[in-house]
Amino acid sequence: MGTVSRRTLLLLSATLPFLARAAQAEPRIGAPAPDFTGTDSNGQPISLAALRGKLVVLEWTNDGCPYVGKWYRSGGMQALQRDAAAIGAVWISIISSAPGEQGYADGPRANELTRARNAAPARVVLDPTGAIGHLYDAKTTPHIFIIAKDGTLQYMGGADSIASTRIEDMAKATPYAREALTAVAAGQPAPHPITRPYGCTVKYAA
Repeated sequence: MGTVSRRTLLLLSATLPFLARAAQAEPRIGAPAPDFTGTDSNGQPISLAALRGKLVVLEWTNDGCPYVGKWYRSGGMQALQRDAAAIGAVWISIISSAPGEQGYADGPRANELTRARNAAPARVVLDPTGAIGHLYDAKTTPHIFIIAKDGTLQYMGGADSIASTRIEDMAKATPYAREALTAVAAGQPAPHPITRPYGCTVKYAA
């Protein structure tokens, strides 16, 4: 009996992290966005709770991903970031790639990427453990989430409607993230609140 009990305890200790992750409430449109705390690329703490009262955009990114590359080579993501800032939104780029994986960045590398790409996020959050990414069930890079001033999640999904790495396809695509940002900023629901994200899988730690 004692042996069985020890085996049971060992099994539970091995599976508890997975059970805890499964027990997390999935992000839902209209519900409070999952709160998080983290550290940005300048070593400064950040929390979603501290941003209550502001429109917030979360962008999962990986500079080695060709889908992310399309958005930055075209200038489309930078334009979205600047337009968000112009209406008072806080744009947060999140890097959930684990050390040794494609797209991983420490603070200096993340800041250099921002400079080199002429990007304009308000903050870049480093998430090497994947804790924030798993909290939001972020699946791809890019993956966009938009949070209203009252803290509720209003959009989650792709940057646009065409899953392609070709810049020329962007003009033909439905601009899901842009239309959602415009609507939520005006106090309206996003026209397409949930869309299919496309891109590279987030390179979480194994």
